[in-house]
Amino acid sequence: VTPFRPASLRTYPLSARPSKVGLAEFGRPVAPGATVAGFLRSLPDILQARDFRLFVEALRRAKAGEKAVIWALGAHVIKTGLNPVIIDLMKRGWVTGLALNGAGIIHDFEIAAAGRTSEDVAAQIRLGRFGMARETGEMLNEAIRRGADRRTGLGQAVGEMIARSALPHKKHSLLAAAWRLGLPATVHVALGTDVIHLHPRASGAAIGQTSLQDFFLLAALVRDLDGGGVFLNVGSAVVLPEVFLKAVALVRNQGFRLDGFDTAVFDFFRHYRPAENVARRPLGKKGRGFYFIGPHEILIPLLAAALKGR
Repeated sequence: VTPFRPASLRTYPLSARPSKVGLAEFGRPVAPGATVAGFLRSLPDILQARDFRLFVEALRRAKAGEKAVIWALGAHVIKTGLNPVIIDLMKRGWVTGLALNGAGIIHDFEIAAAGRTSEDVAAQIRLGRFGMARETGEMLNEAIRRGADRRTGLGQAVGEMIARSALPHKKHSLLAAAWRLGLPATVHVALGTDVIHLHPRASGAAIGQTSLQDFFLLAALVRDLDGGGVFLNVGSAVVLPEVFLKAVALVRNQGFRLDGFDTAVFDFFRHYRPAENVARRPLGKKGRGFYFIGPHEILIPLLAAALKGR
């Protein structure tokens, strides 16, 4: 076999070649004292920087058009200290519905009750103490039981309990804020995954009833994404992406049009289910799915500042 030789290589001018990146897309140095809006304008018009600006505009259009903006939050969002940031957005109209997983109510409650949360699992589980905080197990399970008796959803039951309680830090509770503001808040539980399921007052019937009721409430919120709404999945790798996909399936099965909405995932890894079940599969013929990778404690305050800026 005779090797190729480059003597007859055909070339063409660089100026004639299509290129994906040019000076027009380059970033600019941030001016001293720049606003958040100025910072966003300084970013390169490339990849996630471009996507971030596009997503901020999608949220602005949704709010201006009074469309649904649903925030689905994994528990890690609470553990990174973001409750005050999200509550502020709730008060300013950037949130029309809130969805948590089962762990979310635990950390939300503990912040309200003690001003701190997130135990050392590796140390506590060796001692047989992991998940055994008395107030967490007793008060949350009692709230869920009362919710089942009153035929309310789990999110409403816990939010009302915290809001009406004497817990010293309840102003920092997401669910209490949602209850006070009249915003729908849903909680989606996988039985056996949360420490409160280990306690003697846990009722599988009550947990299942109230969480299933919340699923159907979420489906109604998802229906209102049509025509310009936005769904955000922040920090949930499995449960909330799966629940969202099933809610979309139910809405379309019932004959409702569900198109022209945008979705976004914010997480510090790229996970299969959020990528597929939030950013790709549910979309209609119109709308776009975004995936932003980075620490919640930086990205979510940045997003909030961008929304509040002019």
